[in-house]
Amino acid sequence: MNRARRQPTINRALLSWFDQHGRKDLPWQQGISPYSVWLSEIMLQQTQVATVIPYYQQFITALPDIASLANADEDTVLHLWTGLGYYSRARNLHQTARIIHNDLQGKFPNTVDGLSALPGIGQSTAGAIVSIAFQRRAAILDGNVKRVLARYHAVAGWPGQTPVARILWQHAETHTPKKRVADYSQAIMDLGATVCTRSKPDCAQCPLAANCRARANDTIADYPGKKPKKILPVKQTRMMLIENPAGHILLNKRPPTGIWGGLWAFPEIGLEQDPEDFCQHYLGETPTTINTIKPHRHTFSHFHLEIHPLHIQLKQSPRRIMEQQQQLWYNMQQPQAIGLSAPTKKLLKLITQQP
Repeated sequence: MNRARRQPTINRALLSWFDQHGRKDLPWQQGISPYSVWLSEIMLQQTQVATVIPYYQQFITALPDIASLANADEDTVLHLWTGLGYYSRARNLHQTARIIHNDLQGKFPNTVDGLSALPGIGQSTAGAIVSIAFQRRAAILDGNVKRVLARYHAVAGWPGQTPVARILWQHAETHTPKKRVADYSQAIMDLGATVCTRSKPDCAQCPLAANCRARANDTIADYPGKKPKKILPVKQTRMMLIENPAGHILLNKRPPTGIWGGLWAFPEIGLEQDPEDFCQHYLGETPTTINTIKPHRHTFSHFHLEIHPLHIQLKQSPRRIMEQQQQLWYNMQQPQAIGLSAPTKKLLKLITQQP
């Protein structure tokens, strides 16, 4: 009786590939701990490895453990995060560190449910911590893994839709092995990041190619399904780069929630408001010069922000400041260690380059 030749399972093929080709020298793979895995996984959400590496190294040097992060002030944390974007990740990181340090005696939960109960830790991040740091069986499903599994099993639809995500989680659970789970988690993430890439996947080097349904059907580009397109609304604002005679720039600390929550940014007014009236009313000073800077567009997930910057120079330092605002005069020659929004950082650099 003829028996069909048994195909290698995905985890065996992946582990064999990982032993030869997997990444093993990333900074967070040295001296692995729950803290290092957690920090790297949060940073890697919607961010490329190459971008994350210097931020991770800077962060882990300044705040090397859960206690130092828990005891740090918010400005320190946001300053270390400045440029990575999605700042709610940093605020959740800080909040979770304080919970672990103050309420859990500094010990990370070692289960997916326990970790998922903490701010900013979803099921996949929890699975990565459990599998990689604690070496206990737990499935992961980050963006790279979704792409691998969607193509391998030809799972149609956008993974952001609950029914599609449910199917992908089932596959993730099925393929996760009981042994070498830490290596498997790293292997499937590596495969998505380096071989089964979003564009121009290198199928010739893929250990799963022989049984990949998308490859067999020549429909690789169809998986995973695309997020339905929507037209983003455009909002307008005018940012005021107010400079005092010492060359320092006025910044406000934004509210803890909302866009750029907890970061320092320029005062803003509507396009219909008069910037000179603003300076006179809130600062008690009349500008000596008001120069227009080229508009800048900043895109969020749910809208575009059209920024119209003005560089305003004052004859003397204000006699008063705006009420109910945390403010500081930012010294561009000796910058304070604070968290800056992306447009703030970009515009500050722009005006320092002006003749």
